[in-house]
Amino acid sequence: MEHNIYNIGVEQTPANYLALTPVSFLERSARVFPNRLAVVYNETRRSWGETYARCRQMAGALAARGYGPGDTISIMATNIPEMFEAHFAVPMTGAVLNAINTRLDAEAVAFILSHAETKVIFVDPEFAEIVDRAVHIAGRRNLLVVNITDPSFGPARKIGALDYEALLAEGTPNFAWRRPESEWDAITLNYTSGTTGNPKGVIYHHRGAHLNAMTNIVAWNMGDRPVYLWTLPMFHCNGWCFPWTIAAAAGVAVCLRAVRDEAIFRAMKAEGVTHFCGASVVLAMLVHAPAEMKEGLAPGIKVLTGGAPPPAVIIEKMEALGFDVTHGYGLTETYGPAVTCAWHEEWDALPLPERARLKARQGVRNHAMEDLMVAHPDTMEPVPADGQTMGEIFMRGNNVMKGYLKNPSATDEAFRGGWFASGDLGVMHPDGYIELKDRSKDIIISGGENISSIEVEDVLYKHPEVMEAAVVARPHERWGETPCAFVTLRKGSTIGEAELIAHCRQNMAHFKAPKTVVFGDLPKTSTGKVQKFLLRDRAREMELQG
Repeated sequence: MEHNIYNIGVEQTPANYLALTPVSFLERSARVFPNRLAVVYNETRRSWGETYARCRQMAGALAARGYGPGDTISIMATNIPEMFEAHFAVPMTGAVLNAINTRLDAEAVAFILSHAETKVIFVDPEFAEIVDRAVHIAGRRNLLVVNITDPSFGPARKIGALDYEALLAEGTPNFAWRRPESEWDAITLNYTSGTTGNPKGVIYHHRGAHLNAMTNIVAWNMGDRPVYLWTLPMFHCNGWCFPWTIAAAAGVAVCLRAVRDEAIFRAMKAEGVTHFCGASVVLAMLVHAPAEMKEGLAPGIKVLTGGAPPPAVIIEKMEALGFDVTHGYGLTETYGPAVTCAWHEEWDALPLPERARLKARQGVRNHAMEDLMVAHPDTMEPVPADGQTMGEIFMRGNNVMKGYLKNPSATDEAFRGGWFASGDLGVMHPDGYIELKDRSKDIIISGGENISSIEVEDVLYKHPEVMEAAVVARPHERWGETPCAFVTLRKGSTIGEAELIAHCRQNMAHFKAPKTVVFGDLPKTSTGKVQKFLLRDRAREMELQG
């Protein structure tokens, strides 16, 4: 064996090695800046010291009731302080946090509660009815349901006997929270839509959450004490890891129940917001807001956008309003954006439309992602960096998921040859920046949320007058993409677009229902397979024609 003078015979000890966890960011900020403002929500204003104490107290209460490693604790809530606290309190016990998409229907929530084997669920009053139905559908009557009270929401039905603050009172602010034994331990569980109706459970580990949270600060030049407005749902990839990012930067988390233009502009002005994230639908909403709402807005507010690629015209209009837009790309499997359109100073001199075109590209890997390539999906040979040749986007690094819960075949399919296969198609530009071109699995991203085309088709097929159906994405300036259904009806049928859309809205979450229905024969191959690429072309043409 070759002699190596650095093999000194010292093992890892707590003195020189501790498992990385983003929970430690909260502890540090509370110790260094105990009186600095941390959380803002309507009349509620809490410091980092108070926030840390509440999280430890909630963790202690949960631990005292026997919850810990291996347990799933779910929450269905908007961007309120309790959702922010859950991102620290739950991992402090060793349990895994599952933040549920608030746009799902009861059936989808029931699947998640069963699949994740949820032991506790925190419930925002806005979603009490949905959770109540979901618990009954799932048959999880032994579930501990904890009601969150929000005076700003008003009176609401309670579906359990225990309130959040009552549970909090059972704990102690001095609870000795549990560090993970390994960085590889699970910290959160996030469900993402696939090409089938049931979502897959994506497992995040402490190491990836820690590194991606820190990377957000560096990649976005956030600096010290950013004032971050919660327009991005915290249920979505754990808010792209920003609960932990804000704790690391000792910033301010400005919570917001509903993402509406008036509320956003009011918070920006009142709290001195410096940063916010959101899908292209949020940008479009701000662009089209009344002029009086935008008056008095400080220039230079930074926005990180992702999901469906925002049209260059929306980026251009946002920059004209004084916002500084950064484009990111990623998946639930990569803790949110793992690729960002890093900016070059020389691009500042370009005309605004050209700058917007460059910003519409997805970009380059962030600091936590170790490698990124566009390659042939079968041979995994990188495609030429010519901005024309399409291939699949592959990534690898510490901010790639641990795997899918209870789904080893899907995990194996996602990890190929030491890479994570995104399932997205794109090109590599000569300067090393990638640009997304299509979605190989026909996922539609509307308002930042994934919609399975197959799930929508299944609902359409349940209508007795539908013979055939195919659903594709139609570009939309506000939502990024919306479902467009191409339908062949039974001979002699007279049903129209409105009736089919209503049928879908009655049988699935409203945001998944098609916004457009086109009637006629579907283009097919000689083997009878629907040629969806032709339908996507037609949907794009429809958008161009208005």
